[in-house]
Amino acid sequence: MSLKVIHTADWHLGQTFFGYDREEEHDAFLSWLTDTLTEQQTDVLLIAGDVFDVANPSASAQRRFFHFLKEANRRNPHLQIVVVAGNHDSAARLESPIPLLEELNTSIVGLIRRTETGEIDFDSLLIPLYNKEREREAWCLAVPYLRQGDYPASEEGHDTYIAGINRMYRQLYDYADARRKPGEALLAMGHLHATGAELSDDDRSERIIMGGLESVSSDTFDEGLAYTALGHIHKAQRIGGRENLRYSGSPLPMSFSEKNYRHQVVAVTLENGCLSEIIPVPVPLLTDLHRIPQQPALSEEVIAQLAELPLAGTEGYEDPNRWPYVEVRVLMTEPDPGFRHRVEEVLADKAVRLTSIVPSYPKREDDDTVRPLTYGDLQRIDPLDMLKHAFTNKYGGELPEDIESLFKEVMREVSL
Repeated sequence: MSLKVIHTADWHLGQTFFGYDREEEHDAFLSWLTDTLTEQQTDVLLIAGDVFDVANPSASAQRRFFHFLKEANRRNPHLQIVVVAGNHDSAARLESPIPLLEELNTSIVGLIRRTETGEIDFDSLLIPLYNKEREREAWCLAVPYLRQGDYPASEEGHDTYIAGINRMYRQLYDYADARRKPGEALLAMGHLHATGAELSDDDRSERIIMGGLESVSSDTFDEGLAYTALGHIHKAQRIGGRENLRYSGSPLPMSFSEKNYRHQVVAVTLENGCLSEIIPVPVPLLTDLHRIPQQPALSEEVIAQLAELPLAGTEGYEDPNRWPYVEVRVLMTEPDPGFRHRVEEVLADKAVRLTSIVPSYPKREDDDTVRPLTYGDLQRIDPLDMLKHAFTNKYGGELPEDIESLFKEVMREVSL
């Protein structure tokens, strides 16, 4: 008896990347995923939250999701899909088509329901998982992103968010453990920030949401769980040194800080109620992300490198939707208000999509020893001296004479 599972998360359907839509990228991923589910004869697909990028996704993003569910079911009639809501999803909106999606063997858990007595309805969070012969192989603890109060109340009265999450998983595990039959495995899902997880440098979508209060220890997940499928963190990784406690990571990079991540899904095999195999499956990317240059350089060097990029329409660059995204990195030693225009001009006929221009500034030798200015210092400083100080602090050089002359002219007009 075996069960083949694929774990994925953080699709962020509907996301725009610096103003560019990513529909073709998402279509390519979903098409690849459908093929992979078929080729691997997968029994269960676990989607651990953030299906959509926003709580009110566009009609096209929703169509894309429903089309995937329909096509995956058509190609794999035995496939079972379990989805939990993430912090980017609207739990109620995600659940609204459940009556229709049940026909596609799809279970969605977004809201935490309670019984008439006010207790957590654990039955609504337990999903039986079946193999191709329709034999029950496992139970899934399908826990969505938990908000304040979405967990069992504390008997002591005093409560914290982290304690509530621990209590939710502990009590749900005990409930499922008592319900399962010998040989049936227990799997868990969650959308949260686990202690020790590595975050990307500048992606706001996975920032700690409640000031660190929701950083969950790996001890929250009972050792008796065969596998725990997590979402929210975009970097694929195991947690707490446990091979069976993992973030699948996002299938697409959500920012340039994620360009070197291993974008993947995780294939998991259970045999006779026990974990047998975990294999990361790389996701082929349709569009590349380039930083030009790799390290910030002076403006003229940057322009020269951009001029060497391939022309639009040349072989391999006919489709604008597949042109790479480019982040331009420049070392600024003085103000250069015309730099963006020169960049846009040189890229006008290139097969790339400009996303941003990221300036950096020379590091001064005394950066670590400069004393912060007090309010009294500011009161005594001449405005021109302040401008010179600010310019030198930012660009590492002397204030150009033309800027000094313009500033003096402005000061004269202000004093009139």
